[in-house]
Amino acid sequence: MPVKNYIPFTTGEDVTQTRTLLHEVLPLTGTIVSGTYGGFRTERNIKNYSHGMFQSVYDYAYLSSSANHIFDITLGYDKTSILSGTTGTIPQQKKKINMYNQFAQLLLGYTGSTTDGIRKFESDLTLDGVGYLKQAFVISFSRLLTKDQIKKGSFSIALGTGSWASPFMNGATSAVRTLADVSASVSTTGVQVCDGGEYGLLYDSKENNLVKGLIFYQAGIAVISSSVWAQDSRRGGHTAPGVIWSGSTTQFNQPHHSAPSVFQDVTASMASSSISSSTDALRHRIQNISYNNTTEINSKIYFCRVPFNAFNYSSNPTYTSGSKIVVKSTTTDMPVSYVTTVGLYNGGGELLAVAKLSEPLRKDPTNDMTIRVRLDY
Repeated sequence: MPVKNYIPFTTGEDVTQTRTLLHEVLPLTGTIVSGTYGGFRTERNIKNYSHGMFQSVYDYAYLSSSANHIFDITLGYDKTSILSGTTGTIPQQKKKINMYNQFAQLLLGYTGSTTDGIRKFESDLTLDGVGYLKQAFVISFSRLLTKDQIKKGSFSIALGTGSWASPFMNGATSAVRTLADVSASVSTTGVQVCDGGEYGLLYDSKENNLVKGLIFYQAGIAVISSSVWAQDSRRGGHTAPGVIWSGSTTQFNQPHHSAPSVFQDVTASMASSSISSSTDALRHRIQNISYNNTTEINSKIYFCRVPFNAFNYSSNPTYTSGSKIVVKSTTTDMPVSYVTTVGLYNGGGELLAVAKLSEPLRKDPTNDMTIRVRLDY
């Protein structure tokens, strides 16, 4: 009896496709972001660049071969922001405006206008030109952590709004404000589609659920409004809780080691300090970040059906000895084979994939079987 080596698949019956989403919880503590690997502003896991446009955060000293990139952090403001009109010399003003425009263009695209073509970040999902977020910090997470995307409804970031010396406590009261995408869901409720993929809103639960930022899920980018730390009633009558006051100046940033009693509010820091100095101040105020990443696995499943009258013999040279089948004691015994491997071939007879079974399966003319082979991409 000849050995039958191939059985063709029946289209629509033996082959199907599936899509599976795997999620992993990723908690990032503030100690990794600030202070674990050296003194503040001199941490060995924080990499600053000569261009000064952003800094990179690693989970270990960045010169080590075992270090993993966690995220990049920067800031920027729109050219129509009050900061761009500030008089005097503004460090890196063009770079700050360019950083805002770069991320806005990448994530939101263009309006189509010839005068102001790049869309601005907004505190809603309508992209209707109302409620602009003109000054913001941007955290761009590593693809190593976010995988294919951030799971909707899972992102939160806890930020300290206390004094410089005690960013997470205001006396005996917690000064932590948590921003979370509480209205977003996997079913795309509470999200908007834009050029950079889908994005949701980050709400501040301690401030009547006001929107204080955006999270772009596929891009893995969080945009945090500077208004999280705004408390200066002299600027537009804003009275929302923010960093506490020390005399007449809020303590968002302490820009100079040589002047430890000199502080800046968030507006002054973004306008008059370098990008690195202001992002250092933000790192000083990150208590933790948490989200679930998403890995999308596309699978093709092949149902390899073996009827009772097929694959009962083996082409393995050890299956026979001389002219006799070694697994048969007499000529009347049923043939027996043991399935250990399944090969998938193309129409030209070329082997494309091999599946190994965890243990041999006995096959004889009294049984049939279906072996499920899954290829993940």
